Amino acid sequence: MADDSEELGKLRSAIDRVDGELLRLLNERAGFAHRIGQIKQGNVVYRPEREAQVLRRLIEENPGPLTEAAIHNIFREVMSACLALEQALRVAYLGPAGTYSESAVTRHFGSSPTLLPNASIDDVFRVVESGNADYGVVPVENSSEGAIGRTLDLLLNSSIRICGEVNLPVHHNLMASQSLAGVTKLFSHVQSLGQCHEWLNRNLPGIERLPVTSNAEAARLAADDPTACAIAGAAAAKRYGLNILNANIEDDPDNTTRFLVIATHDAGPSGKDKTSLICSAQNKPGAVHDLLAPLAMNKVSMTRFESRPARGFGGSRWEYVFYMDIEGHRLDAPVAAALEELRRRAGFVKELGSYPTAVL
Repeated sequence: MADDSEELGKLRSAIDRVDGELLRLLNERAGFAHRIGQIKQGNVVYRPEREAQVLRRLIEENPGPLTEAAIHNIFREVMSACLALEQALRVAYLGPAGTYSESAVTRHFGSSPTLLPNASIDDVFRVVESGNADYGVVPVENSSEGAIGRTLDLLLNSSIRICGEVNLPVHHNLMASQSLAGVTKLFSHVQSLGQCHEWLNRNLPGIERLPVTSNAEAARLAADDPTACAIAGAAAAKRYGLNILNANIEDDPDNTTRFLVIATHDAGPSGKDKTSLICSAQNKPGAVHDLLAPLAMNKVSMTRFESRPARGFGGSRWEYVFYMDIEGHRLDAPVAAALEELRRRAGFVKELGSYPTAVL
């Protein structure tokens, strides 16, 4: 016992010494970041491509025992705090507080920015376009339920650019103020209801399902109504004082939602990027093949191809546009050549932006 106590004392002293060195180095890093901000003299300080490069390098060099996710989270907060010394970011998201969108904001920007919850995806686009927010975070697709149509429609008709993406593992929880005794209705976002459809059929077949604007709103409503339960994330349960009755009720354990970071600019090349665009085919035989041929000709890989009605774009009732994600940055030679050829072949092309692929 005496030997153990002596070793514990030495280990704690070593930790104190390392903590002191970490503190010194963190402030040294902050000083370098401050100097960079002075050199930029009011220009955009936040560089998503640079942050992605830093995080990738640190994850690749990590010898353990800390996990990749831990390294990502620690250095994300370090960079967030350093950036806040130079530029107080305002980030809009689909609210209220406690939504998965808020979690996506924190995953991408850390905890330093000022968060601006909005009532709809439309409002997120508006506040970014107007300059009342520097960035916005909006859901674009889910691995189980597919595309978020409203986000796609707004990308078509807005001047907004994409400068980043976030992949957020989504775990749904059934929650209520007390228990399920006396509960007659269930609040949740329509996407979450779809992602938990089979679990609900097996376990709550007689409960009325009521879609609302967000999972955080579902939790808020359930907190005010003892006859209601909700599906939401753990953050919403904590915020609204609800008990989690069943955790991880999603039908797909790998359920993931992809979010886009939107701004009035895209990002520079990071070495591992995506480019998103919208195009339409000319009205002639083989027109869709003409949209894909430039990618094959220039050896550019496509990761997403989806058609959608051209809502609000002045087309005919049955006119469609195609949403595409391709690997590489628009400034990369193969991508630039593919886009140039695509413009010659397509009826319409709109580049939405190039940005770093999600680090994790």
